[in-house]
Amino acid sequence: MNFTILRFDSIESTNSEALRQAKLGADEGLCIIANEQTKGRGRHGRVWNSEKNAGLYFSIILRPKIEIRFLPLLTLMSAVAVTDVLRQTFGLNPDIKWANDIHVNEKKICGILAEAIETKKGLAVIVGIGINLKSSNFPPEFAESATSIGAETNKIPNLEKLLENLTAKFANYYEIFKSENGAEKIRQQWTRRSSYAFGKEVRAVLTNETVYGKTCGIEENGALRIQTENREIKIIQAGEVEMLRKIP
Repeated sequence: MNFTILRFDSIESTNSEALRQAKLGADEGLCIIANEQTKGRGRHGRVWNSEKNAGLYFSIILRPKIEIRFLPLLTLMSAVAVTDVLRQTFGLNPDIKWANDIHVNEKKICGILAEAIETKKGLAVIVGIGINLKSSNFPPEFAESATSIGAETNKIPNLEKLLENLTAKFANYYEIFKSENGAEKIRQQWTRRSSYAFGKEVRAVLTNETVYGKTCGIEENGALRIQTENREIKIIQAGEVEMLRKIP
């Protein structure tokens, strides 16, 4: 994959700019990078804290030639790439929380947002990745639930080195994804890196119900499988999945 980096000092949202560029016909591999997002977005319309120089705010345009049903796996693939970078570059022990968050010591260090759009060149998928570099600007409501590379390593991370390693890992796993049996290979890689794959007691808050049970793997498209107390298997395509903490 060939990367073209488009940098901004401040922007509303790297994902929004990538969507705009995709509509204009931008090629696969265009990366939008910003020092600050004024309207950074997470899942379900949430705001992603994007203070200036406090994180890597990164969005990439993909034009994948894969079966539509496998598109959700791009989020899982991206999480695998980020996890490897955090482990190999910074010595951290990250965990992938289904489906789009990376945690370190049970605190969020990275969020991923994938969005698909039809363009004149065909389907495009924008993968946005936000990695916390430092915690000094966290608002009070995030202090207990979020962390950063700086907080975990007591070192100021080098943004350019992080970007270099991330794009390399991303390209590697994207090629794996597009290869023969690529979807299965990505599912295997994700399962090895996520404590949410099997045996995690969770609560899944869906639009019309709340599901309690233990995780028992993922579907072909990356949906989470939860086994309830009555041994019924619930397939979670989207929703808020939280670990249930045991009462001491």
